[in-house]
Amino acid sequence: MSTNATPDTVLDEEEIERTLKGIARHEAVLGPDRSPLLRTPGDHGLEFHTVWFPSQDGVPLEAWYIPCEGSNKLIIANHPRWFNRYGLPSHLEPWKSGLSESGNDVEVDFGPDYRILHDAGYHVLTYDERNSGHSGAANGGVNSGGRYEARDVVGSLTFARNSPDLRDLSIGLFSRCQGANASIFAMARHPEHFDGVRCMVAAQPLSVGVLLRQTLERLGLTDRIDDLDREVKAISSFELAEMSPVDAAKHVTVPTFLYQVRDDVLTRPTDVQAIFDNIPAEKHLRWILGTTRRWDGYLHFQREPEQVLEWFAKYLD
Repeated sequence: MSTNATPDTVLDEEEIERTLKGIARHEAVLGPDRSPLLRTPGDHGLEFHTVWFPSQDGVPLEAWYIPCEGSNKLIIANHPRWFNRYGLPSHLEPWKSGLSESGNDVEVDFGPDYRILHDAGYHVLTYDERNSGHSGAANGGVNSGGRYEARDVVGSLTFARNSPDLRDLSIGLFSRCQGANASIFAMARHPEHFDGVRCMVAAQPLSVGVLLRQTLERLGLTDRIDDLDREVKAISSFELAEMSPVDAAKHVTVPTFLYQVRDDVLTRPTDVQAIFDNIPAEKHLRWILGTTRRWDGYLHFQREPEQVLEWFAKYLD
């Protein structure tokens, strides 16, 4: 969401309330403008198949399966909020709106990620989460910070284990942002579905409340976080604390590699540090330095894939 207000702008109470309601609606409801799939794996020279499967609660999920001949290893990849399995055309309107200030108005194409994984010897299954891409609408379009999307994670694992082509493969998870939250929430609620999952790479998990605190700080409205919390709950039925994966991270049982833009202006390093600290399994945290753009975190793997590939190789080979 963009706003003309800055810390130097003096807002009257009516303007403040209008601003808080606008932020809450932007954060609590996914909105009508689903991002399109502008590219496919075929644009990166990959053979792929369009497949679909139900989420744990029956929401239809659309996916790409990218086979790797002779491999016995599968990476299941999901995506951040607003994105889809292709990525996000945040260089185009309306998806770039409000991103210029933070420098995130650039395209994110996950196709190179899938190319790297395929060439490293992995089958790839990547799907649109509910309310994204071509997947089904659900839950009134409410943003849950990954809570509802946890059902999609379970659905992807169930599909892999029941598919004749995939059921005998070793599984690793490549979970990004809200998708990482979803994987963490899924492990907390349904640990039985993660038996046999070898490892996870979690790119930039995020507590919604921390993001909104940062938003209010930029507007000079830090003292209104409780009011904003009430506005979000009035729309989504969730308090901000319920949309944080910090406590759920205590239930992560698979070896996990986290990475995060250290100086990301949309969040705080203490948030991902708290998630990391709560994980009881073997783990590693990589800080991405030299940028404040969150989108550089989403592009990190295709720019510097070595550490992630080493993590997958350690547990899947």
